[in-house]
Amino acid sequence: MELSHRLDQVAPSLTLSISSRAMALRQGGIRVWDFSAGEPDFDTPAPIKEAAIRALQAGKTKYGPVTGIGELKQAITDRLYQDQQLRYQPDQVIVTNGGKQSLYNLFMALLNPGDEVLIPSPYWVSYPEMAKLAGAEPIFLPSSWKQDYKITAPQLAAKLSAKTKLFVFNSPANPTGSVYSPQEVEAIARVLTEYPQVWIVADEIYSKIVYAPAVHCSIAHYLPDRTLISSGFAKAYAMTGWRVGYLVGDREIIQATAKLQSHSTSNVCTFAQYGALHALNDSQDCVERMRQSFEQRRQLTYSLLSAIPHLQCPFPQGAFYVFPNIAETGLNSLQFCQQLLDQYQVALVPGIAFGADDCVRFSYATDPLTIEEGCGRIREFMLNLFALQTQ
Repeated sequence: MELSHRLDQVAPSLTLSISSRAMALRQGGIRVWDFSAGEPDFDTPAPIKEAAIRALQAGKTKYGPVTGIGELKQAITDRLYQDQQLRYQPDQVIVTNGGKQSLYNLFMALLNPGDEVLIPSPYWVSYPEMAKLAGAEPIFLPSSWKQDYKITAPQLAAKLSAKTKLFVFNSPANPTGSVYSPQEVEAIARVLTEYPQVWIVADEIYSKIVYAPAVHCSIAHYLPDRTLISSGFAKAYAMTGWRVGYLVGDREIIQATAKLQSHSTSNVCTFAQYGALHALNDSQDCVERMRQSFEQRRQLTYSLLSAIPHLQCPFPQGAFYVFPNIAETGLNSLQFCQQLLDQYQVALVPGIAFGADDCVRFSYATDPLTIEEGCGRIREFMLNLFALQTQ
């Protein structure tokens, strides 16, 4: 069978063997200490669920506007102003099926063959694949643990060219937990002012999960007319399965993404939008409680992992990931994760999936006891690995 040639450009999941093996172990009755999930372990707060139930009972089960219900788009602009002092109008918003669709819509609506997309590395797995599907070429800007996995303004300047159409900026970042300071964001924006043809997409899905003294600073403060903000409700409100995200920015681009969405998914689930509306308009105490819990888990995870010999482990400032460097083991990330899972039943995500084959991703979006036990098993694995290497 001949499939679409555009799929030839898309890489298959490099983590499938790990997830399949972990599932097989569980089915065999073996406990797995799983730190691979990119989602909060909390349930969606009850008031949000109750709002969606009320919407169901009120008959909010019909088709809705492609770009989202008006009340939700207004609430998104209100929240962006309250939280970040960014001013937008509802016609600059499209509600999408998760943050991922907002990015996909943007890439497909904006990019053409021959365009280049600049992507800091390590990166979220789907950025380069979306660029390829749009016919563009992903250009990577590598960083290391010694830089806290953040690129510099001079590094960006060296890669910008007349072919650059889009710059992807993710802070707080997945998979690293890095957060750019306001000064670093301003320096990057200053470089981009010299290239007026370049659009910026700010992936801010983790913007509410930041730990002091770090603060979230949107690049939209410096380049408001050229920045598209992609975000959603999955991480901050523990609503991963609800599939409600949004894209905010230039009206012409938003209209173009709406045209695309009208021929793909159409509107987001109507009653789910009413749950999201309540999430934005209600007290944000639930968000802060979860953030505080993540902060405690971050401290626990970092203290345990950073004490393991031969792991270089930067202290993350946001999201719920740690991204230790494993280069001293002599293993690539897939080998490391396979051996760790087979021998100690601990599941991590290989860094090769994020463009960093000398790292692994550890998600601390789980309970403290599991973190303590899992880190203990990683420590034992590392000690035994180096004991074997010195024999």
